[in-house]
Amino acid sequence: MCDKLSYGEIYAPIYEKYTTVQGKVAEVDETVAFLERYCSRGSALELGIGDGRVAVPLSERGVKVEGIDNSCSMLQILAKRTDLIKAWQGDIGHFKSEQRYNMVYCVYSTFTLLFTREAQIACLRSAAEALDHEGVLVLELGVPSLDPLVGGQKTTTARLVDDENTILNVTVHDPLNQNLVSTLLWFSGTSVRRLPQRVRYVYHQELDTMAECAGLELAERWGDWARGAFTERSERHISVYRRCSP
Repeated sequence: MCDKLSYGEIYAPIYEKYTTVQGKVAEVDETVAFLERYCSRGSALELGIGDGRVAVPLSERGVKVEGIDNSCSMLQILAKRTDLIKAWQGDIGHFKSEQRYNMVYCVYSTFTLLFTREAQIACLRSAAEALDHEGVLVLELGVPSLDPLVGGQKTTTARLVDDENTILNVTVHDPLNQNLVSTLLWFSGTSVRRLPQRVRYVYHQELDTMAECAGLELAERWGDWARGAFTERSERHISVYRRCSP
């Protein structure tokens, strides 16, 4: 049964436009080229496949892509786009797959929608079990930027301003649990949308430790899909994990 309050159900009707405005559609070719290196003509599982923004062009390059998403609406949009991808409704924090994949991947900080440390570790364990012996897990996460939050519990920041759109982010910070509960206010023309979101942010060092708990070790880390260096100025990272050596 669909959860009408879930991230996917709320965002599904406007997700393509939203990701276009945020610049995610424009970087799809770089994203897919990066991912294809690890599963060329092989198999891949996307966690939080959504409307297929990444999965569809990856499948068009000959990769057998499957996916999981908790949103019925997102999966319906995906099904209308292609019949080449097998996808099912499920919780990316706790899933089982009989199939073994060359690559499991999770992009656009979808991993942080798992709202507890326990759920995030469970996701990493499920992903590790779904990999074949030489398989990799690829995660795209934003680098937490908490400067406006250090002195207080609430903040309002501008996420995007252009000729047609203004996106404001109003956030409540729970530092003890590393939780951010946000409301995006998207002003576009004469319309206003209110988009709630809850995340548990993760620093890359903690992610590495959680991955080790799941039997994974860091193989590579990049600052973007073009394989730019990950530095103190990076706003995100692309992390590639493999099974720990025996």
